[in-house]
Amino acid sequence: MPETLLFVGGARPLSFSLDMAAEALAQAAARGLRVHVTNTAEVLAATADVVGKAAETSTVDILRPGESAAWARARAEAGERFDAVYALQELAQVAVAETAEAVGAPGNPPEAVHRVRTKDACREALAAAGFPQPVVRLCAGRAEAEAFLREHAGPWIVKPRDAMGSTGVSLVTEPARLPAAIALLPDAKPFLVEQFVEGPEFSVEGVFLGGEPKILAVTAKEKVPPPFFVETGHVLPAPLPDARRRDIEEQVTAALKTLGLRVGGFHVELWLTPAGVVLGEVHGRFGGDWIHRMLAHAIPGLELYGLVFDDMLGRPLPRIPPEPSRGAAVRYFTPPPGRLAAVEGWDEVLAHPAVLHAELSVRPGDEIKPLHRSGDRVGLVVVGADTAEAAHALAADLVDSVKFVPEPEPGRLPGLWALR
Repeated sequence: MPETLLFVGGARPLSFSLDMAAEALAQAAARGLRVHVTNTAEVLAATADVVGKAAETSTVDILRPGESAAWARARAEAGERFDAVYALQELAQVAVAETAEAVGAPGNPPEAVHRVRTKDACREALAAAGFPQPVVRLCAGRAEAEAFLREHAGPWIVKPRDAMGSTGVSLVTEPARLPAAIALLPDAKPFLVEQFVEGPEFSVEGVFLGGEPKILAVTAKEKVPPPFFVETGHVLPAPLPDARRRDIEEQVTAALKTLGLRVGGFHVELWLTPAGVVLGEVHGRFGGDWIHRMLAHAIPGLELYGLVFDDMLGRPLPRIPPEPSRGAAVRYFTPPPGRLAAVEGWDEVLAHPAVLHAELSVRPGDEIKPLHRSGDRVGLVVVGADTAEAAHALAADLVDSVKFVPEPEPGRLPGLWALR
């Protein structure tokens, strides 16, 4: 029987997640692995084109605590063997850790994944180990948040305890703005308030091999101006002095070991401040926003998911270059809000030979929303080049070459809306 990979969660019905899952399945097939995908019936149906490439699918609620582990244990007792357990999705990482432990497959300790997934617990663990961290508090409501603001110097960040894509994340510059920030939260659950960290943002992309973190690249980030923090671009590898890059890599490597992660991919966010590196959120999975495509261009021959599978299964690992030899960038469109009449210049972008991927999620007649979270973004361009600087410049030029023509507002002459 071929070795079996349990692919928990498969893909989300989002373009980058579908692309990541398709690559993961292709790299599993190239290694002769039998793949079994699990998720709810709704998600499996919404991602049928990808999961249809797996040998088997099963309906399991991967977000319900313990359900995935109990299902896999029952299947194993019935004779099915799971040699490796893996997930791309952030929200599936706890289920993967619990399931791997249940069937005796390699995996991260469930308590380590719980700690990383709980943002305040992760900060507390890092601070206890001596890593600089912003002060953070879990607040049940407005009164506790107001107390935090009185006790700690601002500005402050208000954000959900467990969410993705910048949903509900906003900057508070004075206490009077706190109620509006709380109103942006996606639900009534306890939320986090923490001190704002000033400085350019980066992320570190890598994979665990033999239990040790192997850093593949450092990525520079661009975001919309506060009060929101939606990412609008990435450049890989980040143009950094060697000393700065080594400092980042040393801090991230030490932090991952402190937190107890040891299997799979990782994506660690951080700030560079005058006092040095300040770690942000830690993720036990690869980064989204098409970073996987950027890595594949920057490191020719890299099979990101195949590395994970080979490591989990104890197979020989290919030689990985010590650093990227090329550059890549992604930039998102940021047109002003309003109803869209037309898009100009898109075909020329699609025809450009350096474009690795490009997409638009709006069409004439659609309403462009204000850019408050990642889901409000309307399209992107990913490019590859010989250097990171060339990729960054090209991505900016291509995005700027596309014009979003608005429908004229009542009482306003055509074309003036775009100048606001």
